[in-house]
Amino acid sequence: MSFDTHVLISGAGAVGLTLAIDLARRGISFRLIEQNAQPFSGSRGKGIQPRTMEIFEDLGIVDRMAAAGGPYPRLCQYRPDGTHKMSLLTEADIFPTAAEPYAAPLMLPQFATEAVMRERLAELGHHPHFGTQLVGFQQDDDGVTARIEQKGDKQVLRARFLVGTDGGRSFVRHALAIDFPGEALGVRAIVADVRLEGLDRSVWHRFQFGAPETQVMICPLAGTDLFQIQAPVALDGEVDLSPAGLTALIEDRTGRGDITVRSVSWSSVYTMSARLADRYRIGRVFLAGDAAHVHPPTGGQGLNTSVQDAYNLGWKLASVLSGAPEALLDSYEAERRPIALNMLRLSTRLLGEVKQGTMRRDREARQLDLGYRGSSLNVSGAVDGKVQAGDRAPDAPCRGQAGQRTRLFTVFQGPHWTLLGYETRDRPSAIAGVRIVTVGAGQELVDEEGDIAEAYGIEPGHWVLVRPDGYIAGIFPSAGLEAQLSRYLAHVLPSRPADTFEGS
Repeated sequence: MSFDTHVLISGAGAVGLTLAIDLARRGISFRLIEQNAQPFSGSRGKGIQPRTMEIFEDLGIVDRMAAAGGPYPRLCQYRPDGTHKMSLLTEADIFPTAAEPYAAPLMLPQFATEAVMRERLAELGHHPHFGTQLVGFQQDDDGVTARIEQKGDKQVLRARFLVGTDGGRSFVRHALAIDFPGEALGVRAIVADVRLEGLDRSVWHRFQFGAPETQVMICPLAGTDLFQIQAPVALDGEVDLSPAGLTALIEDRTGRGDITVRSVSWSSVYTMSARLADRYRIGRVFLAGDAAHVHPPTGGQGLNTSVQDAYNLGWKLASVLSGAPEALLDSYEAERRPIALNMLRLSTRLLGEVKQGTMRRDREARQLDLGYRGSSLNVSGAVDGKVQAGDRAPDAPCRGQAGQRTRLFTVFQGPHWTLLGYETRDRPSAIAGVRIVTVGAGQELVDEEGDIAEAYGIEPGHWVLVRPDGYIAGIFPSAGLEAQLSRYLAHVLPSRPADTFEGS
């Protein structure tokens, strides 16, 4: 049976867009569909964590993201006696370093994040198909037969793989009958993007005069003229989200009659829960993002974890579609599900702290220490340096032999693997799909300030193999390098170019 596309992606939010961009730059055919007629217009996920910034750099959009958004403002917490306390959301002493070029989270409303991603996807020659709904699918040993509807027209589409990036109420997850266990957290809240008068835009305003249930937070949304209102509400009953209704809520909870909501551009009422899918994959169908995990919004973890799901899956799908063993795909759930489990624990803990009046985000929230040390993709018998197999590969400034300043992240950028040799004598033979780069006197890169040595802590003669998603697969001595690489890469590298399809 012939195929219409390699990958059908159901859901064109940040997760589906990440996967689409990654597949597009690898030359993999896909169809990105979205049941809603228009892009999401709200700010639900507004924090981009440093690890996600690194991913966006690899995808070619980090500077556009930074230009569209801005830093988180200070937090101003108002007391019942009329005084207030100023604080920072993150530690005061976090700054970019040679190994970690992005230190603090970026504030960017979700609608703006997705707009930048759609622009990048368009540059790569692709676009989402809005108003297109997945209504059913069946799979067999070779692929997935999907039924989709667009403006009443029905179509059958044949794909090698289907990825459900269709949110917490995922049709794909329900169709696969995958359990979604977890718990309701006993909190119902509103979130609204509004234009208002009476508050300045230099701080994030938080009013909590009584119990946690009566607080209201009003945050200026960077890159816009909007504020985001967040507030818990009763577990049942109607909530008036009109400008007048929100103005009344603010006055009731702040005691101030000078704050007026003039218009509402988007709003939502939601009940918080923490849930994790029992499985991320059945056969040729995968879940990613909120389709696989939902959580409270505290800590700005959700969108980031979801984007990283897609970033982990994209290169593996591309490799398998180009001839790598299908067993490679087993590592997706094995690597990503434990990350989501820890994220749910973190966001739930931070929710408890918010209820107690604390809004402090530590290093764990920035996601730079996430890794896959127990992964089956780590090279067995690899040596350890300051970092080891499964860790995020650090950045480091250095100089090219031709004289220009550069960074390791620039070397890693793109869909390839990277083999980094540190003060090595011999260079292995060229390997398709692997960029081989050497560091040292007379080599391609010069570690003038010792930043590479400091970040990696490896010995002269060692080689570091870095995956396409920026994690270390293994560290090797020069002795026996080519044989060990050959055995390992046979399980993860494509053996042929992917088939091509017309359109996406």
